Amino acid sequence: MTLPFSLLALTSLFLLSPLLPANAAQIIPAERLSKAPESAAEDEYFGIKVRDPFRSLENLENPQVQKWMKEQSQNTQSLLQRIPGRIELIKKMHDFDNRKASKVYDLSITDNNRYFYLKETPTDETGKLFYRDHFTGKESLLFDARAFFANTGKEYVISGLSPSEDGSKVAISVSANGSEESIILIMDVASKTLYPEKIDRCRFASPSWTKEGDSFLYNRQQPLVQPNQNPQYDSKTFLHRIGRDPASDREIFSNATNPELHIRSEDIPSVDYDRKSGYLFALVSNVDPRLTIYYAPASMLSDKKIIWKKLFTPEDEIHDFAVNKKDLYLYTPKNAPHFKVVKTSLSNPDILHASTVVAEDPKALLTSFTLTREALYYTQSLNGVEAKLFRYDYVTLKQKELTLPFKAGTIGLSSKGFRFPDLWVIIAGWSNDYRRYRFDSVTNKFIKETLSSPAEYPEYHDLVVEELMIPSHDGVLVPLSIVYKKGMQKNSQTPAFLYGYGAYGKSITPFFSPGMLLWSDKGGVLAFAHVRGGGECGDTWHTEGMKTTKPNTWKDLISCAEYLEKNGYTGPGKIAINAASAGGILVGMALTERPDLFAAVIAQVGAMNPLRGEESPNGPVNVPEFGTVKNREECKALIAMDPYLHIRDHIAYPATLVTTGLNDPRVIAWQPAKFAARLQQANSSNKPILFFADDKAGHGMGNSKTKEFETLADVLSFGLWQTGQPEFQPK
Repeated sequence: MTLPFSLLALTSLFLLSPLLPANAAQIIPAERLSKAPESAAEDEYFGIKVRDPFRSLENLENPQVQKWMKEQSQNTQSLLQRIPGRIELIKKMHDFDNRKASKVYDLSITDNNRYFYLKETPTDETGKLFYRDHFTGKESLLFDARAFFANTGKEYVISGLSPSEDGSKVAISVSANGSEESIILIMDVASKTLYPEKIDRCRFASPSWTKEGDSFLYNRQQPLVQPNQNPQYDSKTFLHRIGRDPASDREIFSNATNPELHIRSEDIPSVDYDRKSGYLFALVSNVDPRLTIYYAPASMLSDKKIIWKKLFTPEDEIHDFAVNKKDLYLYTPKNAPHFKVVKTSLSNPDILHASTVVAEDPKALLTSFTLTREALYYTQSLNGVEAKLFRYDYVTLKQKELTLPFKAGTIGLSSKGFRFPDLWVIIAGWSNDYRRYRFDSVTNKFIKETLSSPAEYPEYHDLVVEELMIPSHDGVLVPLSIVYKKGMQKNSQTPAFLYGYGAYGKSITPFFSPGMLLWSDKGGVLAFAHVRGGGECGDTWHTEGMKTTKPNTWKDLISCAEYLEKNGYTGPGKIAINAASAGGILVGMALTERPDLFAAVIAQVGAMNPLRGEESPNGPVNVPEFGTVKNREECKALIAMDPYLHIRDHIAYPATLVTTGLNDPRVIAWQPAKFAARLQQANSSNKPILFFADDKAGHGMGNSKTKEFETLADVLSFGLWQTGQPEFQPK
């Protein structure tokens, strides 16, 4: 099922907060920069007094705060743009981009094989919406958000698309300046004309079309009518009929229509109309991967009130599910930390006595599954970095591994559901670009159906990839991926770039990024720490790095860094660490615990003050992952994981780059701002502590291509500068 988890979590992989191009302004010496406005506060949590010296920065409307942020940002831009080698990195990224005639993503295929997708060419800054009939059909442009909104003064992107069952209509979600606050537009595909209505305040979940194709279900936030109102609270699911005023839309599912379900204000209610099974599935979501689902016959949509029946709650430990006409397939770690798939009746489910379809493998993690007409397909992963594909036949009940076109680090599955035989597989690795295949079960062959244009990267034909398991602080073995060019001399002068995340049970799986690999092209070691809090080694890998066990996350990262240094991949003062979003806790705490270990720390759109997270709009919904100040033990855990609170005076901290987007709906801008201000105040080294706040960006979604390239170049060049790479040393 399509779940809105990613729209709630502080989740990102290389969400590199953008730095806009600017004329090289005069750099202001650190001692002449304005000091961040201080307004110390002291709070008491269960007898623990906590001092907060920069509480004033939480008022983003304060002119003094805005002045400080602007001055810091201008100075950071000027410094980064003067790093030798940065411009060459950007030129190389454009060179990589020009090698592909087009890049296709966000593909959606209707039951009648109409393909809808976003496509970028080398001259495009953002994706445009196209469609074609069948894979080999003629392509046709439907919508260009940048051109449509050209006179608004804002940078709009297509943030989502949802075609009707027959592909005659498509709902297009657009958002501006990285805000993720979407407006839904509806297009008639044949005439390429938009219907008159525009539905705003639609951040969560994509529209779900009804069988008739004349209406869809969608989630909408409340209008802001009071000061300090949380914009995410009490959102509702509505039914919209095409061509009508959205003000007349019927409320279908919310805490107001369904008080008996006790939906909390911070939870996100949504409804999926599953045409193939004939059911409505109502989801109450937050960042907890354990689902809360209710369901009802789709015919009830025309009733005055839908009578929802409980399907499962978090106690059932269901992380994903799929259905056919009579069966309910469940993806669960219950009594199976590496996950299993079980089956029960859809009309009369008995989860406790569900039969096992795919048993847990004690050595490999079951990562995903999908249904087709003939078989269930599923993927397994070893430590998050080596993926395999299997087929379970409904008739013979036999399972077999399928031989992939090449060794995969990452596999993505998609199908059109249980009524169709189609299966598509997307495969990638650290040194292999993403490729899409259709699996033909008759011939047992993979047929290449990659819509993106092919490209060659001879620079990376000789990459060495090492997948290691290294001992952490408590003896637990942590997966560590290391990538470098063949023949590179590994020694104490080699610059190392170490990335991690460690939250929500989300795994860093192998991906191909020509831009990121430029670190290796410059003679460096690129490494990925698969720390606890992620999902690389199963459900317990997640739970051993959340709330009270969160310290394992940054201690795992520290252990990985120490391993690189002790085993000759790099040397003292040569390691740059980077993370984004929830990964801010990871690198922020690693910095405060071991400031001597790192040459550079880059925290992007990061959660740097989680103790105060519940005071921000997106904070309450993240309580299942990090905890709440209302619970004694969880509050203590929040204090223990808060990088801002662990900064100590008169410590020689490493060079640090902290970024934020002023339109960020996930991590409010004052969290990175407070961390940067406190670090500048406490630091006794001569290393730069840089802060950048972008007023035209959010959490990293919706960036233009140029902004993405410049952002990545800023990150890499800052890291290469601070780790001593000769080409990047300012004169």
